[in-house]
Amino acid sequence: MKKWTLLALLSAVLMVLAACGDSEEEAGGGESGEGESYRVGIDTTYPPFEFEEAGEYTGIDIDLINAIAENQGFEIDFNPMDFGGIIPALQADQLDVAIAGMSITDERKEIVDFSDPYFDAGLSLVVAEDNSDITSLEDLEGKTVAVKSGTTGAQFARDNEAEYGYEISQFEDSPSMFQEVSNGNADVLLEDYPVIAYAIAESELALKTVGERLTGDQYGIAVLKGENAELLEKINAGLQELRDSGEYDEILNKYIAE
Repeated sequence: MKKWTLLALLSAVLMVLAACGDSEEEAGGGESGEGESYRVGIDTTYPPFEFEEAGEYTGIDIDLINAIAENQGFEIDFNPMDFGGIIPALQADQLDVAIAGMSITDERKEIVDFSDPYFDAGLSLVVAEDNSDITSLEDLEGKTVAVKSGTTGAQFARDNEAEYGYEISQFEDSPSMFQEVSNGNADVLLEDYPVIAYAIAESELALKTVGERLTGDQYGIAVLKGENAELLEKINAGLQELRDSGEYDEILNKYIAE
């Protein structure tokens, strides 16, 4: 009798262990990369691409990366910071991906891998509304040029400083830079055309763009170079599907009137 009781007990234990093993296998077998969460670096002082409204992050970049994440089945956690700190944060493994109106440049390509371009931008000269003295780079000798740290505008200013004879004043965010020119403390600023056009229209800034666009920049979504190829594939796939479905155009039209 004791033998049968012992055998029955052992059989019951084995059945429980087997059931637990099956459950673990089923749970593990469901992993396919979906449901993963990625840390996304943004700069919320950059409307219409990224800004904060009523306590919520919004803008072209925010809507775009949210739509890509939904399309590709992953989660995102926004990490707002100064633009100049975004690439260092990728290098320090504090971020997985960056979307911040970031122009694709050869210099940045040495550190990050970019997605397919998602927006055509370009730098513009911006002066006070009543300024009629500055219409091109040739008018900048002896002037003060305001730029935002870490941007292609700042790089462009440094690259051309000696040729055109101006001084550079750097800022950590766009609103401070805009205010500096509005107040007359700087003569001109360099900013991506869609950003300044939106800022002037929405905030009624006493500024205006002058001359032709200085560059033909394109924006890309960035991950650390050589470290996140799978995520970059998802981003490109999601971006293409948004273009094909028309949702990409809907996002742009929400913030930039044609």
